[in-house]
Amino acid sequence: MKLNYSKTFILGLGFFCISLVWPLYNFYIPLFLKNYINSQLWINTIMTFDNILAISLIPYFASLSDRTRTTVGRRMPFLIVGIPISAILFIILPRYTSFLSLVIILFFFNLSMSIYRAPTVALMPDITPAPLRSKANGIINFMGGLASVLVLSVGAYLYSWNPNAPFIGTAILMIIALAVLFFTIKEPNVGVNTAEEEKVNITGTLREIVKSEDKTVMYVLMAIFFWFVGYQGIEATFSNYSVYFLDIGEKMGSLILSSFAGAFLVFAIPSGFVATKFGKVRTIKIGIVGLMTVFALLGFIRATTTIANIPYNVIMMLLFAVGGFCWACININSYPMVVENTCKEKIGTYTGLYYFFSSMAAISGPLIFGFFVDVFGFKVMFFIGSAALALAFICILKIKDTKATIPLNKAGNPM
Repeated sequence: MKLNYSKTFILGLGFFCISLVWPLYNFYIPLFLKNYINSQLWINTIMTFDNILAISLIPYFASLSDRTRTTVGRRMPFLIVGIPISAILFIILPRYTSFLSLVIILFFFNLSMSIYRAPTVALMPDITPAPLRSKANGIINFMGGLASVLVLSVGAYLYSWNPNAPFIGTAILMIIALAVLFFTIKEPNVGVNTAEEEKVNITGTLREIVKSEDKTVMYVLMAIFFWFVGYQGIEATFSNYSVYFLDIGEKMGSLILSSFAGAFLVFAIPSGFVATKFGKVRTIKIGIVGLMTVFALLGFIRATTTIANIPYNVIMMLLFAVGGFCWACININSYPMVVENTCKEKIGTYTGLYYFFSSMAAISGPLIFGFFVDVFGFKVMFFIGSAALALAFICILKIKDTKATIPLNKAGNPM
């Protein structure tokens, strides 16, 4: 059994579309909101729009895609509708004329993104056997990392030239990626099973997970919640941290953050191979401890910091690069751990659960970070992130470490 690399890279274009959007969104929207709001808590509250809608709609669309049967597949109709609408609204986004117009655009943009996020991700386990999903997820997240590097590095220069340029460029790439996906990816034909479809729902599945003797999925979902609290809280707050606390400007802040995305890009594929050989749980543990340490160290860095004549920005980029490596160990392997514990009929539903918990964290994280920043100042931001990773580590300690759901031989093939 071998992974179809060319097909998996093409499949990664769906995640490429998603990952093009969020780095730009999470970096620049807080700066737009700062023109109208002083409180970081209220800025971060508005930044949770996407995740509030995600909790409400992504599990619904994920489960709906499990039950959808069309001539172009189960997942593709959601991409065909969601991606073009999102691209158009993304072009309009930086052209807001008032606080009200900005909030309205944000609402409908996030609504359109919710349509296709889970169905896009569910395409991978649809066409990839369970033993190969960490490798495939590594490739898909490599595409996502590539998107993040592009928009945070190239986008920083485009934004300084014309604030509309990175948003227009991203929208064009989204449409191109959709066209390639539509004409190259053929979804497997899944027959209709009325009995099974009656069972596929988010609340029922979550109840089954909680009552199950095997608590692996429950602990994985709890860990996902805590590490995304740390990650999303920092991502939503970092642009204002860099501009208003470090006083280094938007461009430098974006370039520093791009080192995280760049390291994630480099290690996205290798982390899937590492997890296949040494076990997903062990790889995730290494990533959590590493990222927890990186966040703690970043909490001490200021614009005046130098170590052995190395300036603060280089130090921060190096630390963020290590953080990106650790995040790859965590993020690449968590989703496969969730969906490998279910059947094909429920892959979309379990994908919805993955997004439900990560979205709950993405709501809670910015609010928690915003509250502490308002009370204690930006200096506590990275330490809150480190504490969230510590809670995730406690959850992962509850899970038994296995190398794969199906035993593999030395060549990496099923025995």
